Amino acid sequence: MLILTFRMLRLILLLLEGVATCLTVFPVVGEARRQRLIHRWSRRLLAILHIRLRVTGNAPTMDSHRLMVVANHVSWLDIYLLNAVRPLRFVSKAEVRRWPLIGWLAAQAGTLFIERGRRQDTVRLSQEIQQVLEAGGCTAFFPEGTTTDGTRLRHFHTSLLEPAVRSRSPVLPAALRYLNVDGTANTAAAYYDNISFGESLLRIMRVPEIHAEVIFFDPIPTQGKNRRELAQAAQTVIASVFSPPADPRTATETPADPPAAAQ
Repeated sequence: MLILTFRMLRLILLLLEGVATCLTVFPVVGEARRQRLIHRWSRRLLAILHIRLRVTGNAPTMDSHRLMVVANHVSWLDIYLLNAVRPLRFVSKAEVRRWPLIGWLAAQAGTLFIERGRRQDTVRLSQEIQQVLEAGGCTAFFPEGTTTDGTRLRHFHTSLLEPAVRSRSPVLPAALRYLNVDGTANTAAAYYDNISFGESLLRIMRVPEIHAEVIFFDPIPTQGKNRRELAQAAQTVIASVFSPPADPRTATETPADPPAAAQ
């Protein structure tokens, strides 16, 4: 209990540091400096939560530009795994923007918000993502649209891949896995089955150690492809890391988006 309390205190202090950084540093530094701060903050968060990160494949670097990352979705931790490799502009549900503190932090980190279920808002967001890509930025979203227990995939939605097609930006598939020391699936990190964020956080902190793996595949060129072809190609390579192969037709849904970018 004492160890858990100490880790929680470290987490609170890191969160307060993040708030102070957004208020005092972000307004006066350039984008490159903000990305480095987000990168460092995300790595410190993973360390506090005893998440051991392993990255393989064609990982983006801090010098990567004009790239769209698509990944399977397991946990609110997914965002920090990817930001610990290379900070990205994530897409999140609009209701997260209205969450106390978390929504503000997400906006400060450059999260792009969408009112899901409103076709017109999808058009607006697609244009915004396209602008980010054409300006040389890197974006990311989870095309399943929800989380799973980490052992399967849902069908990949295609609409937000259109900006990559229009801007001719490569799509970089990434598979995210949470494992035990012996390589078996660890579901403690999964944010699903109607649990609250607080319950999810406590479940993660009660586990001595979680091994997280991010596997990057070869970028998929968008020239000559439509968004459905891109979604199928990305889903196929991401599904290849699961054994048995993931079934995109089945999954357990989460009650809401994780806190999309409280970095």
